[in-house]
Amino acid sequence: MLQGHQSWIFREKPVIQSTATVVGPDESEGPLVNDFDIVHGDLTLGQDSWEKAERALMEEAGKLAVENAGLTKEQVQFYVGGDLMNQIISNTFAARTWSIPYIGIFGACSTSMEGLALASLIIDSGSAKYAMTGTCSHNCTSEKQFRYPTEYGSQKPPTAQYTVTGAGAAVLARKGDGPVVTGATIGKVTDMGIKDPFNMGAAMAPAAVDTIQAHFRDFKREPGYYDLIVTGDLAKVGYDIACELFEKHKVPMNQTTYKDCGMMVYDIENQAVMAGGSGCGCSAVVTYGHIMKKLRKGELKRVLVVATGALLSPLSFQQGENIPCIAHAVAIESGAQ
Repeated sequence: MLQGHQSWIFREKPVIQSTATVVGPDESEGPLVNDFDIVHGDLTLGQDSWEKAERALMEEAGKLAVENAGLTKEQVQFYVGGDLMNQIISNTFAARTWSIPYIGIFGACSTSMEGLALASLIIDSGSAKYAMTGTCSHNCTSEKQFRYPTEYGSQKPPTAQYTVTGAGAAVLARKGDGPVVTGATIGKVTDMGIKDPFNMGAAMAPAAVDTIQAHFRDFKREPGYYDLIVTGDLAKVGYDIACELFEKHKVPMNQTTYKDCGMMVYDIENQAVMAGGSGCGCSAVVTYGHIMKKLRKGELKRVLVVATGALLSPLSFQQGENIPCIAHAVAIESGAQ
């Protein structure tokens, strides 16, 4: 199953049997609103804390993904998930509700594809018949933990990003109809010396480019193999830097369409989201909502999703540490012969 130096090829091609996405009010004002399953009109979801609201997002997405697969939670052997909160409490508490055997992971905003890669590995190896993966984020919990309390109303520079309030989940199976996962490339941690938590796009862009180059090397492919390549949440600043790096390294991205989930989920020209979207939920809701619908309709045949993550913590930032970053890539195909 090892392909090249840091990739896996899935011979059994795990099937993405179902997906589910749940978002908040800001995401409902973006261009992808019709691709989400559940849209909430307020940020609290009827809960008495932001953290409980984020957990509720994850619980809803997971429950709906299982139902969309025509299964019960008792039939799902493993759940692989994580989020941005300390000790990944949103997913841990959601897993408590579902009572599904749980593998908790942390990849910051790269968690969506880290989870999909690991769930695919579990299915491909024959270790489970059904596995679920998911992740979530909430604008107010992320602001509270990593920057300033929402009530503080601090001003942000244009390089800053807006954390997506949303959750996405997918159920994978050994057999069935639907898009298939054909391979994954596990990224390496990169550190470009950036310390500014309001400039995540610049910090993460080199990690995205490094993983994409590794994917092409390991699979002996060029960008044109894919109809679409998307990065997770570089937003406008990071996207522009990534394009410059592709050009510098002579990666012919002009062979394909290259987009970024952080620029897709919002109308960045008309919404107050600074450079664009971020958060674990960013690539999750775009991939499991918008992109999955296009794959199922046959409008896309081959997609490479490269989720990016900044691996800082409030403590590391307070101690003046750099922001190490990572990106994980997953290749998804329509499944049509």
